Amino acid sequence: MTDQTEVLSRIAEALERLAPAPAPQVDWLAHPAYVWTGSEARGVPELLAPPLDLLRGIESQKERVVANVERLAAGYAAHDMLLWGSRGMGKSAVMRASIRAAQTAHPGRIALVQVAQEALHGVTALFALLGKVDRQFLVFIDDLGFEENDGAGPRLLRSWLEGGVEARPNNVRLAVTANRRAIVSRSMSEQDDPINARDVVDDRLALADRFGLSIGFHNCDQPSYLAIIEGYTQQFGLSFDEHDALEWSRRRGARSGRVAWQYVTEVAGRAGKIV
Repeated sequence: MTDQTEVLSRIAEALERLAPAPAPQVDWLAHPAYVWTGSEARGVPELLAPPLDLLRGIESQKERVVANVERLAAGYAAHDMLLWGSRGMGKSAVMRASIRAAQTAHPGRIALVQVAQEALHGVTALFALLGKVDRQFLVFIDDLGFEENDGAGPRLLRSWLEGGVEARPNNVRLAVTANRRAIVSRSMSEQDDPINARDVVDDRLALADRFGLSIGFHNCDQPSYLAIIEGYTQQFGLSFDEHDALEWSRRRGARSGRVAWQYVTEVAGRAGKIV
C-alpha cells in the first residue's frame, strides 16, 4: 500500500509540473490599456496614439468622440459609440488618441480595453470583472463585422447595449469601429425579397441605432489629404511636394489618412529620418 501511495504521489507531482501555471490576476488600476483574450486580460504598459492635433480632415468626428470620452473619464453620462465608414480614415486612431487625452486630463481614471472579434464570447465575463473596479473603461472592438448568416453575434451586441441582464455596467461603455454602418453584411437578395426586404434592412440598421453616437467617416477630398500630410511633415520637420503626394495617392488608388501616413513614411525614409 505504501509503495502504491508513493507512486501515485510521484505521478501527481509530475502532472503538477507539466500543468501550466495559473495566469496572474491582472491589476485593473495599473495600466492605461488592456487586451482581453476572451478569458483573461493582459495589461499594456503604454497606449500608443497620435496627438489629437495631427488627426486632420476629421475635425467634426474628432470633436464628438473627444467630448464623449471626456465625459466618460469624468464619470458623467456618456454614449456607446459606433465609428463607421471608409478604411484608413482614422476611426481607431481617434479612439486611442481620445483615450490618451482623457488620461492626461484625468490621470488613472479611465482605461481602454481592446477586444478582438474572436474574443466576443467572453465580453460578458469581462463586464462582470470591470463592474467591480472603481475606474471608467472603454471597451473597444475594432473592425467589427458580422457575416450575413451570423445571428448570434448581432443578438449578443444588442444585449450589451439594451440594458438586459448581460448589459455593460455603468462604468463601462462600448466603442466599435466598422466599415459598414449596419455592421452586418448586406446582399442584393434583400432587395429581391418581396415579403420582408424592408424588415431585414431595418433590423440590421437598428443595430447601429442602439449606439448613442453613430459617426460616419468618409474618404477625404484632395485638400484634406494634403492637409493631413502637411500636419505630419510639420511635426517631424519634413518637406514634401504636392504633386508627388498626389501621385502617391493615385498609385495607391485612394486618398485617406492611412495613405497620407504611408506617404509621410516614404518621405521620411528618403530623407533618412525616423517617424
